[in-house]
Amino acid sequence: MRMTWIPGPRSGLPAAALAATLFMFSPGTVFAHCDTMDGPVVKEALAALEDGDVTPVLKWVKKEHEAEIKDAFAKTRAARAEGPEAKEVADRWFLETLVRIHREGEGAPYTGLKPAGADLPHFVAAADKVVDGTLPVETLVEHFSTVVTEGLKKRYEAMSEAKKRANESVDAGRAYVAAYVEYVHYIEEITTRAESSGGHQHE
Repeated sequence: MRMTWIPGPRSGLPAAALAATLFMFSPGTVFAHCDTMDGPVVKEALAALEDGDVTPVLKWVKKEHEAEIKDAFAKTRAARAEGPEAKEVADRWFLETLVRIHREGEGAPYTGLKPAGADLPHFVAAADKVVDGTLPVETLVEHFSTVVTEGLKKRYEAMSEAKKRANESVDAGRAYVAAYVEYVHYIEEITTRAESSGGHQHE
């Protein structure tokens, strides 16, 4: 269901809310955003090509790939001087190279550049609004707190109901075990994500 993002009351950032955010953006559920033409990597790369300074885009790749990006940047800048058609081809090649290496660095597959306006999940779009300052972070935290809380309650209720019938038969017992495992793993994953130092898969 698509949420309507309406700023709520300002509040602190409770641990449960942080866990919610980390869970939703964990490696298993992350949605690619850096490979779109209106994503942050491409926007910064195009600005860098216009300014002639590669430095701002280097943060999107690991240190061992800096030399490759610098070389690609220099070649692209040189090709741009050959005319509009050469500029278009060279820019596209540089963007493809940068995004591919960025994705490789975060251990994610690269499937080509997506067009601007790609249909992103609403929470990814909201995350960008927080970054550019048009949406307070508390609104995003509030949403994820609700999502995780509802998910926990749903799994608890299913497990609790299954437990009541667990001894009626072997099948009922297995149903309880399945519900129990789902319930515990949900809590485990949220907690693990909240307490981990995190990795590079952080679109």
